[in-house]
Amino acid sequence: MPPAQRRVLVIGGSFAGLCVARDLRDFFLVTIVDAKEYFEYTPGVLRAYVKPKHLDALTFTLYPVIEERMGCKFIWGEVTELNGTDKTATIKPMFQSEKEVIDFDFCVIAAGCNFGPFHKWGESLWFPTVHEAARAEGSWPHLDERFLEGRRRHILEEYNAIKALNEKSASILVVGAGFIGVEWVTELQHFFPNLKLTLIDFLPQPLGPLPAKAASYCAKYMDKVGIKQFYNTKYDAKDPEFWKRIGLPNGPDKEYVCIGVKASNYFMPKETLSEKGPGGGGWILMDMSLSVKTRDNKLWGTDDKGFPRIYAVGDCNYSCVEEAGKKPDEWPIPPIPKISYPGEEEAVIACKNIERIDKLLFHGNTHDCCGAPLEVHKMHWPWGAGMFATSLGPDDACFVAGANWVKNSGLMCVWGSVCAVQKEVIEASKVDECKYGIVGRCIWHFVHHTPIHLFGGAPRWGYNA
Repeated sequence: MPPAQRRVLVIGGSFAGLCVARDLRDFFLVTIVDAKEYFEYTPGVLRAYVKPKHLDALTFTLYPVIEERMGCKFIWGEVTELNGTDKTATIKPMFQSEKEVIDFDFCVIAAGCNFGPFHKWGESLWFPTVHEAARAEGSWPHLDERFLEGRRRHILEEYNAIKALNEKSASILVVGAGFIGVEWVTELQHFFPNLKLTLIDFLPQPLGPLPAKAASYCAKYMDKVGIKQFYNTKYDAKDPEFWKRIGLPNGPDKEYVCIGVKASNYFMPKETLSEKGPGGGGWILMDMSLSVKTRDNKLWGTDDKGFPRIYAVGDCNYSCVEEAGKKPDEWPIPPIPKISYPGEEEAVIACKNIERIDKLLFHGNTHDCCGAPLEVHKMHWPWGAGMFATSLGPDDACFVAGANWVKNSGLMCVWGSVCAVQKEVIEASKVDECKYGIVGRCIWHFVHHTPIHLFGGAPRWGYNA
């Protein structure tokens, strides 16, 4: 006899995946599967490489939080295949050689992405290498970052390598002056002041899409602390003139590439993945309701009545909904930044759609409590996707709000030491929320569950209350 509650499989136990579990735990049987045993607050991991003990503030083990605090189920393993027709997932459990197949009523894919666009598997320092096939072809196969201790050992190795470079006043080149590049080079400068640091970017200013005031503030800070900056400069390691132009005729002692993202949706059928996009494509295609679709614009993973059962939220999806003949800023959903806030906003919309379809199919409800017909929610461009807090070492930062899909939009509204404290509060409270702590949930729940949208692409009165 099937269970009275519907089964929801969540692929990925980070921001969006945990948000889904929090919203659905009371009325659905939720199972989260993740290839690693721990949560990591990715926006703060740069600090851990220059101050290793900070990793403790960014991480926690998933099992006790998901199973004991949230009352959901956790599978430590890697999803290797998702079947939309049969509503099944093939999983390779961590401590088992054979794969297992589990079925579900609904599935939310919140698998995230990687940050190394030039590596086959997207390998980078900023996200652990967790896919089994990727480990064998990676740069640190002796470390198993699916374990928290493996991640810690990797961070300690890199910290000691940077420490040795600092002792000999080595030269470091950081390629890319986006959020990661600016934060990384300023962290290096603060904690390892003997390093000779150079930052380059092919755009005319740092933090390319943000307002000029924020870019100028960051550039002036880096000038003040002695970081050399070269903009409108294309990286070309094979050109001797390139190295001369940036003042490194003999090349740097160490390079860090901090540009772009790469999809890691290896378990999805090819027809559900984009042929283009950042890092060469491979992002999960979705429609306005965030349900997965195919390249020929057909819903994938629907039931016999045509209702969508599989959703893609957060960094794993294509981040936009295109419309032929229109420019990106005219699309139904213009490109959304791959950051945690819009991922959680999308998770809330997906949860509302699952709840509504469940009421329609299994409870016979056709109208909501106000008498309005039950309909599938459409996604919007999240107003919070335009908020960016950029660290400049531990004592300075700048915060931009109100940005949208228009280049250089938004307003720098907080900066300096006050903003540095603001970012620490955001970090601590978000980790606590993901850990199912009462303080973090009280702070952040109403951010994503408000009936009013301040700005962005949604109606003034929202539909994610």
